[in-house]
Amino acid sequence: MESDISQAFQKELTCFICLSCLTDPVTISCGHSFCQACLHLSWEDIQLPVQCPMCREPSQKKGLRTNIVLKKLVSIARQTSLMKDLSSEEHKCVTHKEAKRIFCAEKRIFLCQLCSNSHEHRGHRHCPIEAAAEDQMDRLLKQMASLWEKIQENQENIEAENRMITRWMEYLTLREEMIRTEYRKLHPLLCEEEEKHIECMRNKSQCVLEKLRTSEAMMVQKNKELRKIYQELMAMSQEPYVVLLQGLDDVFRRSESMQLSMPQTTNPELNALPITGLSESYKQFQVHIFFENTIVFHHKMNILNAMRRFIFRPHHNDTSAVSAGCYFASWRSKNSFTSGKYYWELDLKDSWDWAVGVCKDSWLRSRNQLIEYEGAFLLVCVKENSHYSLLTTCPVFQHYIEKPIGRVGVLLDCVDGSLSFLNVAKSSLIYRYPPGTFNYQVKPFFLTGYTWS
Repeated sequence: MESDISQAFQKELTCFICLSCLTDPVTISCGHSFCQACLHLSWEDIQLPVQCPMCREPSQKKGLRTNIVLKKLVSIARQTSLMKDLSSEEHKCVTHKEAKRIFCAEKRIFLCQLCSNSHEHRGHRHCPIEAAAEDQMDRLLKQMASLWEKIQENQENIEAENRMITRWMEYLTLREEMIRTEYRKLHPLLCEEEEKHIECMRNKSQCVLEKLRTSEAMMVQKNKELRKIYQELMAMSQEPYVVLLQGLDDVFRRSESMQLSMPQTTNPELNALPITGLSESYKQFQVHIFFENTIVFHHKMNILNAMRRFIFRPHHNDTSAVSAGCYFASWRSKNSFTSGKYYWELDLKDSWDWAVGVCKDSWLRSRNQLIEYEGAFLLVCVKENSHYSLLTTCPVFQHYIEKPIGRVGVLLDCVDGSLSFLNVAKSSLIYRYPPGTFNYQVKPFFLTGYTWS
C-alpha cells in the first residue's frame, strides 16, 4: 500500500516534458504543471497563443509563476531521496562508521560529525547536507533565470539586427533617389559629381551592411552557446541532491563568463556628404524668423520622449525609462506661410534633444501637441546614452545620417508643399519631404530639451 502511494505521489511530481522530477514547477491556466525551464524551451519558437503540452489548451507565455505548494512537495521528495542515499553503506564514514550528514563547502565533500570537528576540517564552512542542497538548488535556479533572460535579450537583438538590415537597404534606396533629385534640380548637366556622391554612399553602405550581417551571425552563435549552457544547467537541476552538491562550479563560471560578453546591436550611420551649391540655393530664400511664443515644461510625456521610445525601446511599454528634463517649445504666432519659399536656420549645438520644422495651427492648439505628430512636419534628434538618432514625423521615419553639429537649415516650399532640412556645416541634405506633402497653412516650430536621467 505504502509503495503504491509513493509511486502515485512520485508520478504527480513528474514533468510531462522531461519525465524527471519537477524543477521550479509552474502551473499554467489549464491546471497542468511543468518545469519552468521545460516550458521555456518548449514554447521558445512558438507564437502566441501557445498550447499546453499535455491537453493542448491555449495558454500564455508570460506571467509564469512558481507553484509554491508543488515546489515544497518536490523539495520534500528530494530530501527524502537524499536521506535514503545518505543512510546507505556507501555514504558511511570509513573511519568512524557514522552517516555523513555534514557538507564541507570548501572541499565540497560529505563528512560525518567527528570528521567535521577534526583538525583538517575544523576551519572550513560546514552545514547540514539538507540545507546545503536547498541552497545549491536555489543558486542553480537563479543562474538559470539570469541565463534565460540573457538568451531572450540576445534573441530580441538578433531580430532587431535583422530588421535593421532591411531598413538600412530601404533607407539607402530612399536617400539615393533623394540625392539624385536634388542634384538634378541644382546641376542638370553635372552627372560626374552626382555619380561620385552616390558611389561613395554605396561603398559606405556596403561596409555597414557587412558589419550588420557579421553582428547578427555573432549573436546567433552566442545564443547557441547560451542555450547549450542553459540545457546543461537544466540537466543538473534534475540530478539527485547528492550529485547536485558536487559538480556545479565549472558550469556556473562558464555561464557567468558568457553573460558578461554579450554582443551589442549595431548603430549604422552614413557620413553627410556635401552637395555643391545646395546652401547657396537655399539661402536665396532666407528670412528672419521671430518665434514669439515660448512655453517651458518639465514633464516626461512629450514628442522627444515619444520618439526616444520609438527608437530605443520599441517593444516596451515602460515609461519610467524615458528622460525627464526641461523643454522649451517655440513657434511663430503671426500669419502662417501660405505661398512662396522661405529658408531659416537654427543653432542647436547646445541641445541634446530637439525638433525643428513646421506645423498646422490646429496641432499647436491641440492639448496633446507634445506627444502626437499629426499636423507637424518635424526633424527630430534624440539622444540615448552616447548615441543620437534623427527622425522625421508624418509618418515617423528614422534616418541613418550623421547628426548635424551646430546649425540646421529649414527650407519651406509652399508652392509644391515640400519641406527640406539642411546640415549647414556640411552643406548636406538631411531629408526632403516630397512635393504634395501638405497643401495648407503652416507655421515654423522648434522644440529643444535639456535632459537628465
